[in-house]
Amino acid sequence: MKFSEKWLRELVNPATDTQGIADQITMAGLEVDEVLPVAGQFSGVVVGEILSAERHPNADKLQVCQVSDGSEQFQVVCGAPNARAGLKTAFAKVGAVLSAPDGGDFKIKKAKLRQIESFGMLCADDELGISDDHGGIMELAANAPVGADLRDFLQLDDFVIDVDLTPNRGDCLSIAGLAREVGVLNKAAVSYVDVEPVTPTIDDTFPITLEDSEGCPRYQGRVIRNVNMSAETPQWMVQKLQRCGVRSIDPVVDVTNYVLLELGQPLHAFDLAKLSGGIVVRKAKPAEKLVLLDGNEVELNDKTLIIADAEKAVAMAGIFGGAETGVTEDTKDIFLECAYFNPITIAGRARSYGLHTDASHRYERGVDWQLQGRATERATQLLLDIVGGEAGPVAEAVAEDSLPTASTVTLRQSKVNQVLAFAMPADEIEEILTRLGMIVEQGAEGEWTVQVPSYRFDISIEIDLIEELARVYGYNNLPVKVPTAELNMIAHDESKVTLKSVRNQLVGRGYQEAITYSFIEKGLAAQFDDKHEAKALANPISAEMAVMRTSIWPGLVKALQYNQNRQQPRVRLFETGQRFLPEGDELIQENVVAGLVCGPRQAEGWSADTAVVDFYDLKSDVETLLELGGCAEQFSFVSERHVALHPGQSAAIQRNGKTVGYMGALHPELVKSLGLTGPVFLFEIVQAVLLDG
Repeated sequence: MKFSEKWLRELVNPATDTQGIADQITMAGLEVDEVLPVAGQFSGVVVGEILSAERHPNADKLQVCQVSDGSEQFQVVCGAPNARAGLKTAFAKVGAVLSAPDGGDFKIKKAKLRQIESFGMLCADDELGISDDHGGIMELAANAPVGADLRDFLQLDDFVIDVDLTPNRGDCLSIAGLAREVGVLNKAAVSYVDVEPVTPTIDDTFPITLEDSEGCPRYQGRVIRNVNMSAETPQWMVQKLQRCGVRSIDPVVDVTNYVLLELGQPLHAFDLAKLSGGIVVRKAKPAEKLVLLDGNEVELNDKTLIIADAEKAVAMAGIFGGAETGVTEDTKDIFLECAYFNPITIAGRARSYGLHTDASHRYERGVDWQLQGRATERATQLLLDIVGGEAGPVAEAVAEDSLPTASTVTLRQSKVNQVLAFAMPADEIEEILTRLGMIVEQGAEGEWTVQVPSYRFDISIEIDLIEELARVYGYNNLPVKVPTAELNMIAHDESKVTLKSVRNQLVGRGYQEAITYSFIEKGLAAQFDDKHEAKALANPISAEMAVMRTSIWPGLVKALQYNQNRQQPRVRLFETGQRFLPEGDELIQENVVAGLVCGPRQAEGWSADTAVVDFYDLKSDVETLLELGGCAEQFSFVSERHVALHPGQSAAIQRNGKTVGYMGALHPELVKSLGLTGPVFLFEIVQAVLLDG
């Protein structure tokens, strides 16, 4: 949402500059996207009046204008198509300084255009940095005081602040809401707009029926007759609308947009003559159609809440008005609508039709359900002041049971202290909550009962209140405490070895860790283990994964085969995992560490030894693992045959006489049958004997 700093300061004027306000509201959770000046830096520009405009004798597109600054008359050559006698515009006199497109500035000097002297310049909006419009010179109101400094007259010493609000802070989608927030942060008083009920001068009303009271619990309407649509919107209102990113359309629409920005309550005005029977708030009928104010026709679905009269749909509730009943320059009587729509009813409806409006943006997030009466009276005041007319009484249809109720939340001092990590004084808690517009009552000791205002529909539980306390107190002001805890040293047995250290040891000796399948081919399992019959799977994925492995070696050998088929002669792999050993009706899951080496002893290089690995290279690797626990003397290598190993190059690894693993060269018949190259050496050892030390 964009807003004018000057407009904000009309309601609350904190003792801080523009950047200070931006920083404050950002730290309070309302992120400021950018802060931009309303106009460029210029001086010496006044309100001028064109007394006459005649065609330039030597140029078809230029005019020679006589311009008054209220005390003197100047000749100015101008090329703007809208330069005409009687127009009041921005006049940069000789000596005025304007901003240049390159960021510098330039001084207005006496000039000669096609042999005609020019004493100044009539300015367009873009030449003053007000907008990008260069369609003609600036057109000021007919009552603009000639000779007045333009910066003062248009209040151009202003900034536009663009705030990116989170969806839960719909209460700040208005100048009043932002002023309330700034007032709380600065402990400054807020001067809200004085709204007095308008005394009806006619008795005319228009019937209202709520068929969907859940979607629309409150609907207000007021008839205003004999309005003057040819009246001009006041310059001050046009300026405020423009600085909030809203263009001026006509005085009635401008007033509804102004109240929307000022109070946060959307309104809509219908041409009363185009309505028939009365207003009905209902769901749309299937395939019902409506031409919107932008000229597009939409086909409504039965989930869309609409405003209708006795014959037709006239508006999408809370989203967009219909073209057929919109106000025009011929409108004489209007029906002013102001309603509360349930956010759940409106949420997502605009997007489903490819629409997004200021009204839907607010209704989706939630509008103060007690604001409608105030907004209706404010809009009526402004309309009567600008377009005149006669106002009837406010007609209202309301379903009290469907309206929201004010939230009441219990707040505990202990919970505040726990969440904020410091003891916030009780009087400060009460003071902050009161500034936020809440009614605070002391309950039990250390507790408060807090009644939340109707515009803060985002507060419903205790933690919401604590968040508000932290926000207003200032996140930067919360004391920083270093966490403290009692730390006890845990006894560490250096004889214990971790699996990570086993992995690191093997990686350090050039191995790479592999992860292979636990399911292998039945025939392959028998070739590597003739002591255990591998457990068959009831529903194997494939024949190659039919049984559970009793050794990790088959998987590592398959990985070697895969690498050699892809021209990788030097392979060093290890794996830590489980093998599954059948014992009677049970299946023992035993963790083991297995490894495989093949190919040159050293990686390929100019000075590398080309000798291939042998039994003793593998034995050296295994010994480094046995030494990790500091009890290598308990291990021994005993010559013992293994079905998968070479009969002359195999050994059992024993600890205190008990076999805990095997190592050796892969049996030549297996090397041949599997299509492997060169001698292959393997080891497998139970993890527990390594880790237990």
